Amino acid sequence: MIEILNTLVSLDLFKTFFCCDLSQCHGICCIEGDAGAPVTIDEVELLEEATETAAIWDDLTPEARQQIDCEGVVYPDKDGELVTQIVNDRDCVFVKHGFFTEPSSPSTQPVPCAFCAIDSAYRCGKFHWQKPISCALYPVRLSTVGGMTAVNVHRWDICQPARELGKKLQLPLYQFLKEPLIRRFGQAWWDECDLAAKELKKAGYLD
Repeated sequence: MIEILNTLVSLDLFKTFFCCDLSQCHGICCIEGDAGAPVTIDEVELLEEATETAAIWDDLTPEARQQIDCEGVVYPDKDGELVTQIVNDRDCVFVKHGFFTEPSSPSTQPVPCAFCAIDSAYRCGKFHWQKPISCALYPVRLSTVGGMTAVNVHRWDICQPARELGKKLQLPLYQFLKEPLIRRFGQAWWDECDLAAKELKKAGYLD
């Protein structure tokens, strides 16, 4: 790991090639796993506000609406961390089901896909907040080590298509996640990250 502006950053952030490929994974990260997405205390209020927004609420499944009405938007996981509610022991309550069409090949057959209802509303200008930062940053996961934020990369087999596409495009993970990394750490941090990647490449650590 290397230190960048009071954070500890795994070299995997630079070594891993990554680019989400919804045509292959179908947004399965939103409907797989044994817990919801990690959220901060500040994000709970935003999630509650999202459920009061028709553009989001109307996109949720009946089961998700019932779960939210009965249990709220978050719950503590087995480690006591707050995560988004799930239904059927797997699906995030904020999942929106739809179809994905490859932008570069609009004539191809659309495939069923899971989307984030909050993110979809944000991109359409119908909500002011995008989604929990843990979702935006995935596969990056944050933790605290010795009072510093550690930036690690989680490896999940369902993201193999993203790693394959990233390798094909030669797109490092830190560049793919530029927007959410800046959202979380700021422009100066990302600029230092970019500089570190270039220096590490020069020194042969990223070959």
